[in-house]
Amino acid sequence: MEANEQPPRKDRKSSPSERRRFPRPERAASDEALQPPALQPLRFSTRDLEPAAQFAAWQAYVAPLVDVRLPDNTPQDASFPADHIAWNLGGMLIVQQDTPPHSYMRSQAKVKANLIDHWHISVLRDGRTWTEVDGHVLEGEPGKVELRSLGHPFRGRSTEATSLSLFLPRELLFDVPTPVEIENNIALSGVFTSMLIEYLDSVEDNLSRFAATDLPHVVQTVRNMIVASVSTSAAQSTGVEQHSALAVTERVRRFVESNLTSGELTVEQICRELGISRTRLYQIFEQYGGVHHYIQRRRLLSAHAALSDPANREQIIDIAFAVGFSSAAHFSRAFSKEFGYSPREARNLTIPRYVGQVASPTSPGGNHSFEEWLKTLGYYH
Repeated sequence: MEANEQPPRKDRKSSPSERRRFPRPERAASDEALQPPALQPLRFSTRDLEPAAQFAAWQAYVAPLVDVRLPDNTPQDASFPADHIAWNLGGMLIVQQDTPPHSYMRSQAKVKANLIDHWHISVLRDGRTWTEVDGHVLEGEPGKVELRSLGHPFRGRSTEATSLSLFLPRELLFDVPTPVEIENNIALSGVFTSMLIEYLDSVEDNLSRFAATDLPHVVQTVRNMIVASVSTSAAQSTGVEQHSALAVTERVRRFVESNLTSGELTVEQICRELGISRTRLYQIFEQYGGVHHYIQRRRLLSAHAALSDPANREQIIDIAFAVGFSSAAHFSRAFSKEFGYSPREARNLTIPRYVGQVASPTSPGGNHSFEEWLKTLGYYH
């Protein structure tokens, strides 16, 4: 598909003229000339492939997130025309997606194998979904906003559907007002949720026109509207045990992020400061490969952000020590294992802040992919 070609999109429930719009801030003509559009999307479509190869290509593309299957009794060589357009706003990813019917699963093994544990916000434009988390099934339909954690297993199925998805790093929602705690696999409701949908309509229509200076404000506005929706929604009714585990997990995540650079960030310190037992801590973080593994991965991501920042000219060894590694050799081995390239190569990536990149996920020359955007989300802002 050509870079400037828009894939076919299904008609929505309401036309653009029927939806209220949040106007973009007005700029003088000279300001517009100085601020060209900042975002260029990462596009993937199976439509140009042979029908028999379409589903396998889609499986491979979404593999970092979920495993997908065709509906029962559907031949594996059946056509699967699907479109995926990702936009990287630095502190948030926006994905426009069209897919035929399929089922999906984010297994415990997949959660444990990668570091993609963001919040996923889903808005269906048309179609229906059914997503199950720990026995609780949430039905998605147009007009609903669903929120779930990518750090917890789920599975479900979808009819032919068009959707808008947001991927938000957990840090973005760390300071939700107390005593509100975000629960998993919920449908948001209320006036703020309606306002959120209207605002996302406007954001989607302006993705190709936003200037770089717009993007932090867009991310912050979306974040504030989600927090307001969560705080006022009456749809938070998951089980007490799951709620307790998720609350403790979020507290540990916040503590780890606040103390990444400390050489004294240990299991003992976490348990002491948060008042939880080692057994409880190990149980909750077993799905992430253990507490030590989780901390190391967060440190590696912090180092990756520093190395990829064109304005940061610190020595690699200084960056390694700053994020809590005590050995240059250990840091280099761990970094290469996590990202598939060395710290020195990461320095040459120079991923720009708040700017999306055009890159083919399968191109050997491309520095970026949707998987990399997911992994490093939230570290370039």
